[in-house]
Amino acid sequence: MSTAATTVPAAFTALFAPYTLRSVTIPNRAWMAPMCQYSAEPDGPAAGVASEWHVAHYAARAVGGAGLLLQEATAISPEGRISPYDLGIWNDAQVEALRPITAFVKSRGAVPGIQIAHAGRKASAESPWKGGRAIDPSAPHGWLPSAPSPLPFHEGDPVPHELTAAEIHEITGQFAAAARRALAAGFEVVEIHGAHGYLIGQFLSPYSNERTDEYGGSFENRTRFALEVVDAVRAVWPEELPLFFRISATDWLEEAGWTADETVRLAGLLHEHGVDLLDVSSGANSPHARIPVGPGYQVPFAARVKAETSLPVAAVGLITEPVQAEKILADGEADAILLGRELLRDPYWVRRAAAELGAELPAPDQYSRAW
Repeated sequence: MSTAATTVPAAFTALFAPYTLRSVTIPNRAWMAPMCQYSAEPDGPAAGVASEWHVAHYAARAVGGAGLLLQEATAISPEGRISPYDLGIWNDAQVEALRPITAFVKSRGAVPGIQIAHAGRKASAESPWKGGRAIDPSAPHGWLPSAPSPLPFHEGDPVPHELTAAEIHEITGQFAAAARRALAAGFEVVEIHGAHGYLIGQFLSPYSNERTDEYGGSFENRTRFALEVVDAVRAVWPEELPLFFRISATDWLEEAGWTADETVRLAGLLHEHGVDLLDVSSGANSPHARIPVGPGYQVPFAARVKAETSLPVAAVGLITEPVQAEKILADGEADAILLGRELLRDPYWVRRAAAELGAELPAPDQYSRAW
Protein backbone atom coordinates (compact mmCIF):
# COMPACT_ATOMS: atom_id res chain seq x y z
CA MET A 1 0.00 0.00 0.00
CA SER A 2 1.45 3.35 -1.01
CA THR A 3 2.22 5.90 1.68
CA ALA A 4 2.75 8.77 -0.77
CA ALA A 5 0.89 11.96 0.06
CA THR A 6 -2.02 12.85 -2.19
CA THR A 7 -3.06 16.36 -3.09
CA VAL A 8 -6.62 17.49 -2.58
CA PRO A 9 -8.23 19.79 -5.17
CA ALA A 10 -8.20 23.40 -4.06
CA ALA A 11 -12.00 23.41 -3.89
CA PHE A 12 -11.73 21.25 -0.75
CA THR A 13 -9.86 23.94 1.16
CA ALA A 14 -11.27 27.34 2.01
CA LEU A 15 -7.93 29.08 1.56
CA PHE A 16 -7.51 27.83 -2.00
CA ALA A 17 -11.07 28.32 -3.21
CA PRO A 18 -11.44 30.96 -5.94
CA TYR A 19 -13.26 34.16 -5.05
CA THR A 20 -15.20 36.33 -7.48
CA LEU A 21 -15.99 40.01 -6.95
CA ARG A 22 -17.86 41.69 -9.81
CA SER A 23 -16.15 40.34 -12.95
CA VAL A 24 -12.80 39.53 -11.33
CA THR A 25 -12.06 36.00 -10.11
CA ILE A 26 -9.15 35.76 -7.68
CA PRO A 27 -7.66 32.24 -7.78
CA ASN A 28 -7.38 31.80 -4.00
CA ARG A 29 -8.06 33.56 -0.68
CA ALA A 30 -4.40 34.09 0.36
CA TRP A 31 -3.69 37.69 -0.58
CA MET A 32 -0.77 40.07 -0.16
CA ALA A 33 -1.51 43.10 2.04
CA PRO A 34 -0.14 46.53 1.09
CA MET A 35 3.29 47.05 2.67
CA CYS A 36 5.36 50.16 1.98
CA GLN A 37 8.85 49.59 0.64
CA TYR A 38 10.13 53.19 0.93
CA SER A 39 12.29 52.57 -2.12
CA ALA A 40 11.40 55.23 -4.70
CA GLU A 41 13.40 58.33 -5.51
CA PRO A 42 12.35 61.30 -3.33
CA ASP A 43 12.42 64.05 -5.95
CA GLY A 44 13.10 64.90 -9.59
CA PRO A 45 11.57 63.14 -12.60
CA ALA A 46 11.86 59.74 -10.89
CA ALA A 47 10.01 60.79 -7.72
CA GLY A 48 7.47 58.16 -6.77
CA VAL A 49 8.41 55.95 -9.72
CA ALA A 50 8.65 52.19 -9.23
CA SER A 51 12.22 50.88 -9.26
CA GLU A 52 13.88 47.54 -9.94
CA TRP A 53 13.32 46.73 -6.26
CA HIS A 54 9.54 47.02 -6.71
CA VAL A 55 9.61 44.84 -9.82
CA ALA A 56 11.52 42.07 -8.01
CA HIS A 57 9.47 42.43 -4.82
CA TYR A 58 6.07 42.00 -6.45
CA ALA A 59 7.25 39.40 -8.96
CA ALA A 60 8.48 37.16 -6.13
CA ARG A 61 5.08 37.19 -4.39
CA ALA A 62 3.26 36.52 -7.66
CA VAL A 63 5.48 33.50 -8.32
CA GLY A 64 4.96 32.58 -4.67
CA GLY A 65 1.27 31.98 -5.28
CA ALA A 66 -0.61 34.91 -3.75
CA GLY A 67 -4.00 35.22 -5.44
CA LEU A 68 -4.20 39.02 -5.15
CA LEU A 69 -1.30 41.42 -4.69
CA LEU A 70 -2.27 44.78 -3.23
CA GLN A 71 0.50 47.25 -3.99
CA GLU A 72 1.78 49.33 -1.11
CA ALA A 73 0.18 52.65 -0.16
CA THR A 74 0.66 54.65 -3.35
CA ALA A 75 0.33 58.40 -2.94
CA ILE A 76 -2.25 60.39 -4.86
CA SER A 77 -0.07 63.52 -4.67
CA PRO A 78 3.48 64.45 -3.64
CA GLU A 79 2.14 65.92 -0.39
CA GLY A 80 0.19 62.72 0.30
CA ARG A 81 3.27 60.51 0.61
CA ILE A 82 4.04 59.00 4.00
CA SER A 83 7.74 59.45 3.27
CA PRO A 84 9.66 61.06 0.42
CA TYR A 85 10.47 57.52 -0.75
CA ASP A 86 6.89 56.33 -1.34
CA LEU A 87 5.47 55.20 -4.64
CA GLY A 88 3.13 57.68 -6.31
CA ILE A 89 0.43 57.65 -8.93
CA TRP A 90 0.01 61.33 -9.68
CA ASN A 91 1.73 61.39 -13.11
CA ASP A 92 2.13 59.37 -16.29
CA ALA A 93 5.77 58.40 -15.68
CA GLN A 94 4.65 56.54 -12.57
CA VAL A 95 1.95 54.76 -14.57
CA GLU A 96 4.46 53.60 -17.20
CA ALA A 97 6.77 52.15 -14.53
CA LEU A 98 3.90 50.17 -12.97
CA ARG A 99 2.73 48.51 -16.18
CA PRO A 100 5.48 45.84 -16.26
CA ILE A 101 4.61 44.91 -12.68
CA THR A 102 0.90 44.46 -13.32
CA ALA A 103 1.63 42.57 -16.56
CA PHE A 104 3.91 40.10 -14.77
CA VAL A 105 1.45 39.59 -11.91
CA LYS A 106 -1.27 38.75 -14.44
CA SER A 107 1.07 36.41 -16.31
CA ARG A 108 1.34 34.32 -13.15
CA GLY A 109 -2.45 34.03 -12.88
CA ALA A 110 -2.70 36.48 -9.97
CA VAL A 111 -4.69 39.71 -9.75
CA PRO A 112 -2.86 43.05 -9.44
CA GLY A 113 -4.38 45.54 -7.00
CA ILE A 114 -3.26 48.91 -5.69
CA GLN A 115 -3.89 50.86 -2.51
CA ILE A 116 -4.28 54.60 -3.13
CA ALA A 117 -3.57 56.85 -0.19
CA HIS A 118 -2.97 60.24 1.38
CA ALA A 119 -0.97 60.28 4.61
CA GLY A 120 -2.44 63.48 6.08
CA ARG A 121 -0.70 64.53 9.28
CA LYS A 122 1.58 61.45 9.12
CA ALA A 123 3.16 62.66 5.85
CA SER A 124 6.75 63.86 5.44
CA ALA A 125 8.27 61.16 7.66
CA GLU A 126 11.53 59.29 7.41
CA SER A 127 11.60 55.62 6.39
CA PRO A 128 11.29 53.20 9.32
CA TRP A 129 14.97 52.21 9.25
CA LYS A 130 15.83 55.90 9.63
CA GLY A 131 13.60 56.26 12.66
CA GLY A 132 10.27 57.02 11.01
CA ARG A 133 9.84 60.42 12.66
CA ALA A 134 8.61 63.58 10.97
CA ILE A 135 11.00 65.50 8.71
CA ASP A 136 11.22 69.22 9.38
CA PRO A 137 9.35 71.06 6.61
CA SER A 138 12.44 73.21 5.94
CA ALA A 139 14.77 70.19 5.64
CA PRO A 140 15.63 68.50 2.33
CA HIS A 141 12.77 66.26 1.15
CA GLY A 142 10.46 67.63 3.87
CA TRP A 143 7.13 69.46 3.61
CA LEU A 144 4.34 70.63 5.90
CA PRO A 145 1.62 67.95 6.23
CA SER A 146 -2.09 68.70 5.99
CA ALA A 147 -4.82 67.27 8.21
CA PRO A 148 -8.46 67.66 9.29
CA SER A 149 -7.28 69.58 12.37
CA PRO A 150 -3.98 71.22 13.40
CA LEU A 151 -2.97 68.27 15.61
CA PRO A 152 0.45 66.63 15.16
CA PHE A 153 0.70 62.85 15.40
CA HIS A 154 3.62 62.97 17.87
CA GLU A 155 4.28 65.70 20.36
CA GLY A 156 6.99 67.89 18.89
CA ASP A 157 6.08 67.13 15.28
CA PRO A 158 5.26 70.09 13.01
CA VAL A 159 1.68 71.29 13.46
CA PRO A 160 -0.14 70.28 10.24
CA HIS A 161 -2.03 72.68 8.05
CA GLU A 162 -5.79 72.47 8.65
CA LEU A 163 -7.47 71.69 5.35
CA THR A 164 -10.15 74.03 4.03
CA ALA A 165 -13.33 72.64 2.50
CA ALA A 166 -12.01 73.59 -0.95
CA GLU A 167 -8.77 71.70 -0.30
CA ILE A 168 -10.73 68.66 0.85
CA HIS A 169 -12.64 68.68 -2.42
CA GLU A 170 -9.36 68.96 -4.33
CA ILE A 171 -7.98 65.88 -2.56
CA THR A 172 -11.17 63.98 -3.37
CA GLY A 173 -10.50 64.77 -7.02
CA GLN A 174 -6.92 63.53 -6.64
CA PHE A 175 -8.21 60.17 -5.40
CA ALA A 176 -10.38 59.91 -8.52
CA ALA A 177 -7.47 60.85 -10.78
CA ALA A 178 -5.31 58.22 -9.06
CA ALA A 179 -7.97 55.58 -9.75
CA ARG A 180 -8.00 56.52 -13.44
CA ARG A 181 -4.23 56.15 -13.59
CA ALA A 182 -4.43 52.84 -11.72
CA LEU A 183 -6.68 51.53 -14.47
CA ALA A 184 -4.25 52.76 -17.12
CA ALA A 185 -1.42 51.00 -15.28
CA GLY A 186 -3.25 47.66 -15.49
CA PHE A 187 -4.61 47.20 -11.98
CA GLU A 188 -7.85 45.26 -11.53
CA VAL A 189 -8.59 46.14 -7.90
CA VAL A 190 -8.34 49.53 -6.19
CA GLU A 191 -8.25 49.85 -2.42
CA ILE A 192 -8.86 53.21 -0.74
CA HIS A 193 -6.68 53.58 2.35
CA GLY A 194 -8.89 54.68 5.22
CA ALA A 195 -6.87 53.02 7.99
CA HIS A 196 -3.78 53.42 10.17
CA GLY A 197 -4.23 57.07 11.05
CA TYR A 198 -3.73 58.40 7.54
CA LEU A 199 -5.88 61.18 6.12
CA ILE A 200 -9.23 59.44 5.71
CA GLY A 201 -8.84 57.72 9.06
CA GLN A 202 -7.96 61.06 10.64
CA PHE A 203 -11.29 62.45 9.47
CA LEU A 204 -13.18 59.42 10.81
CA SER A 205 -11.85 59.62 14.37
CA PRO A 206 -12.86 62.29 16.90
CA TYR A 207 -9.37 61.82 18.36
CA SER A 208 -7.79 63.44 15.29
CA ASN A 209 -10.76 65.43 13.96
CA GLU A 210 -11.81 68.46 15.98
CA ARG A 211 -13.54 70.28 13.12
CA THR A 212 -16.81 72.11 13.65
CA ASP A 213 -17.88 72.32 10.00
CA GLU A 214 -19.64 69.71 7.84
CA TYR A 215 -16.56 67.44 8.08
CA GLY A 216 -16.38 67.20 11.86
CA GLY A 217 -18.40 66.42 14.98
CA SER A 218 -21.15 63.90 14.28
CA PHE A 219 -20.66 60.44 12.80
CA GLU A 220 -22.32 61.66 9.59
CA ASN A 221 -19.89 64.56 9.31
CA ARG A 222 -16.75 62.61 10.20
CA THR A 223 -17.57 59.94 7.59
CA ARG A 224 -18.49 62.48 4.91
CA PHE A 225 -14.98 62.71 3.40
CA ALA A 226 -14.59 58.91 3.25
CA LEU A 227 -17.89 58.50 1.42
CA GLU A 228 -17.14 61.39 -0.94
CA VAL A 229 -13.84 59.74 -1.86
CA VAL A 230 -15.58 56.40 -2.41
CA ASP A 231 -18.18 58.06 -4.64
CA ALA A 232 -15.51 59.91 -6.64
CA VAL A 233 -13.44 56.75 -7.16
CA ARG A 234 -16.43 54.54 -7.92
CA ALA A 235 -17.57 57.08 -10.54
CA VAL A 236 -14.35 56.59 -12.56
CA TRP A 237 -13.45 53.00 -11.64
CA PRO A 238 -15.11 50.57 -14.08
CA GLU A 239 -18.32 48.99 -12.84
CA GLU A 240 -16.99 45.51 -13.56
CA LEU A 241 -13.92 45.93 -11.31
CA PRO A 242 -13.89 45.62 -7.49
CA LEU A 243 -13.32 48.48 -5.06
CA PHE A 244 -11.91 47.81 -1.58
CA PHE A 245 -11.70 50.05 1.47
CA ARG A 246 -9.17 49.55 4.28
CA ILE A 247 -10.23 50.60 7.75
CA SER A 248 -8.84 50.61 11.26
CA ALA A 249 -11.75 48.99 13.09
CA THR A 250 -10.76 50.74 16.31
CA ASP A 251 -8.23 53.32 17.49
CA TRP A 252 -7.70 51.20 20.63
CA LEU A 253 -8.33 54.27 22.76
CA GLU A 254 -10.48 54.30 25.88
CA GLU A 255 -11.93 57.70 25.10
CA ALA A 256 -12.56 59.87 22.04
CA GLY A 257 -11.46 57.36 19.41
CA TRP A 258 -13.00 55.57 16.46
CA THR A 259 -14.83 52.42 17.63
CA ALA A 260 -15.82 48.99 16.35
CA ASP A 261 -19.48 50.02 16.55
CA GLU A 262 -18.77 52.88 14.17
CA THR A 263 -16.88 50.54 11.84
CA VAL A 264 -19.91 48.28 11.52
CA ARG A 265 -22.12 51.31 10.87
CA LEU A 266 -19.75 52.69 8.24
CA ALA A 267 -19.37 49.28 6.59
CA GLY A 268 -23.04 49.27 5.67
CA LEU A 269 -22.74 52.74 4.14
CA LEU A 270 -19.60 51.80 2.22
CA HIS A 271 -21.42 48.84 0.70
CA GLU A 272 -24.29 51.11 -0.36
CA HIS A 273 -21.77 53.44 -2.02
CA GLY A 274 -20.19 50.68 -4.12
CA VAL A 275 -17.42 49.20 -1.98
CA ASP A 276 -17.09 45.45 -2.57
CA LEU A 277 -14.88 44.38 0.33
CA LEU A 278 -13.69 45.81 3.64
CA ASP A 279 -10.03 45.21 4.54
CA VAL A 280 -10.23 45.20 8.34
CA SER A 281 -7.14 46.32 10.25
CA SER A 282 -6.89 48.46 13.41
CA GLY A 283 -4.95 51.13 15.28
CA ALA A 284 -2.11 53.49 14.26
CA ASN A 285 -4.04 56.75 14.74
CA SER A 286 -2.44 57.44 18.11
CA PRO A 287 1.02 56.66 19.52
CA HIS A 288 -0.66 56.23 22.91
CA ALA A 289 -2.94 53.33 21.95
CA ARG A 290 -2.58 50.15 23.97
CA ILE A 291 -3.01 47.29 21.53
CA PRO A 292 -3.26 43.66 22.75
CA VAL A 293 -1.20 42.21 19.90
CA GLY A 294 -1.36 38.45 19.45
CA PRO A 295 -2.08 35.82 16.79
CA GLY A 296 -5.17 36.84 14.80
CA TYR A 297 -5.87 39.72 17.17
CA GLN A 298 -7.79 41.72 14.56
CA VAL A 299 -9.88 38.84 13.21
CA PRO A 300 -12.82 39.44 15.59
CA PHE A 301 -13.37 42.87 14.05
CA ALA A 302 -13.58 41.37 10.56
CA ALA A 303 -15.85 38.63 11.86
CA ARG A 304 -18.20 41.19 13.40
CA VAL A 305 -18.50 43.19 10.18
CA LYS A 306 -19.17 39.99 8.25
CA ALA A 307 -21.81 38.87 10.77
CA GLU A 308 -23.62 42.20 11.05
CA THR A 309 -23.47 43.52 7.46
CA SER A 310 -23.62 42.16 3.93
CA LEU A 311 -20.16 43.51 3.06
CA PRO A 312 -17.45 40.89 2.40
CA VAL A 313 -14.32 41.23 4.54
CA ALA A 314 -10.65 40.32 4.56
CA ALA A 315 -8.87 39.59 7.83
CA VAL A 316 -5.31 40.67 8.60
CA GLY A 317 -2.98 40.78 11.59
CA LEU A 318 -0.53 38.13 12.81
CA ILE A 319 -2.00 35.42 10.64
CA THR A 320 1.10 33.33 10.11
CA GLU A 321 0.17 29.65 9.84
CA PRO A 322 -1.76 27.89 7.06
CA VAL A 323 -4.02 25.99 9.45
CA GLN A 324 -4.81 29.26 11.26
CA ALA A 325 -5.75 30.96 7.99
CA GLU A 326 -7.82 27.98 6.86
CA LYS A 327 -9.78 27.92 10.12
CA ILE A 328 -10.62 31.65 9.95
CA LEU A 329 -12.18 31.11 6.53
CA ALA A 330 -13.80 27.78 7.31
CA ASP A 331 -15.41 29.25 10.45
CA GLY A 332 -16.91 32.07 8.38
CA GLU A 333 -15.00 34.86 10.12
CA ALA A 334 -13.70 36.33 6.86
CA ASP A 335 -13.87 35.87 3.11
CA ALA A 336 -10.13 36.21 2.49
CA ILE A 337 -6.83 36.43 4.35
CA LEU A 338 -4.40 39.31 3.87
CA LEU A 339 -0.81 38.43 4.66
CA GLY A 340 1.59 41.23 5.51
CA ARG A 341 4.91 40.73 7.23
CA GLU A 342 4.65 36.98 6.83
CA LEU A 343 5.03 37.48 3.07
CA LEU A 344 8.05 39.71 3.68
CA ARG A 345 9.63 36.85 5.59
CA ASP A 346 8.55 34.16 3.14
CA PRO A 347 7.49 35.09 -0.42
CA TYR A 348 6.54 31.43 -0.93
CA TRP A 349 4.23 31.16 2.09
CA VAL A 350 1.22 30.47 -0.13
CA ARG A 351 3.00 27.52 -1.77
CA ARG A 352 3.97 26.19 1.65
CA ALA A 353 0.34 26.54 2.74
CA ALA A 354 -0.85 24.58 -0.28
CA ALA A 355 1.55 21.76 0.54
CA GLU A 356 0.54 21.75 4.20
CA LEU A 357 -3.19 21.79 3.48
CA GLY A 358 -2.98 19.32 0.61
CA ALA A 359 -4.24 21.73 -2.04
CA GLU A 360 -3.20 22.01 -5.66
CA LEU A 361 -1.14 25.05 -6.61
CA PRO A 362 0.70 24.51 -9.90
CA ALA A 363 4.30 25.69 -9.88
CA PRO A 364 5.86 27.69 -12.71
CA ASP A 365 7.45 25.40 -15.28
CA GLN A 366 10.86 26.74 -14.33
CA TYR A 367 10.33 25.61 -10.70
CA SER A 368 8.20 22.51 -11.22
CA ARG A 369 11.05 20.09 -10.55
CA ALA A 370 11.24 21.45 -7.00
CA TRP A 371 7.65 20.48 -6.18
